[in-house]
Amino acid sequence: MSGNSRPEILNEIIEAHGGVRLWNSIEAVEAVISASGFLFTAKRRPPQNRVRVRAYADEPRFESFDFPSPGYRTEFLGGREVRIFDSDGNVSESRTNPRAAFGDIRRLFYWDELDFVYFGSYAEWNYLLTPFIFLLDGFRFKVRERMNGIPDTWTILEVTFADNIPTHCKSQIFYFDEDRLLRRLDYTAEVVGGWAHATHVCEDYKEFNGFKVPVRRRVTPHLYGARYLLWPTLVSIDLHEFRPIFKT
Repeated sequence: MSGNSRPEILNEIIEAHGGVRLWNSIEAVEAVISASGFLFTAKRRPPQNRVRVRAYADEPRFESFDFPSPGYRTEFLGGREVRIFDSDGNVSESRTNPRAAFGDIRRLFYWDELDFVYFGSYAEWNYLLTPFIFLLDGFRFKVRERMNGIPDTWTILEVTFADNIPTHCKSQIFYFDEDRLLRRLDYTAEVVGGWAHATHVCEDYKEFNGFKVPVRRRVTPHLYGARYLLWPTLVSIDLHEFRPIFKT
């Protein structure tokens, strides 16, 4: 099928995760997450423990609260800027065009707080709002053929992201089970490196105010095709709370 239009199965996928009507009724979602893993260690960043975050529905915008310190707040404004606010509400640090900064060789060895704010914010914005972000303009889709090692009842969807959406890489592979729930995605985390091929597994779905959301996510190295390693865990994400913020 053409990669320039939304496949019919995407309607079933959206409906399985909560539906268009519910999605159109919200301004944002708030969640409480914990995250850790080898990537944190490699980049010399502390793990996140029950951090409250907010992902906005109509644009790539993301906030974290009481992070990186109690009373502080971070803000991600798409590809334009990332900011850290102190406990008095003043901007203590900021960086424009933050993705371009990852070309510096220093990022191979450690990330500063703004590096981590950028990476963590765009990644979590994508994770919390997929598959609904596929309803935004500029995405392209292709239903792929069956793959050895993947159940025949699953749908494999190749997604080319819109130019204005910060994400791991332009083209990613999403795997949906027989109930049309997202079970896995494969991508290259380009800000980590062109070699950083990853498989991201989504497990333990729960329902929150009509949204079906995986509360356990594990990211490990991707090999090729359907194959990936079970170790090391590059990123581990646990979702403790999820709450939609409805439009007034």
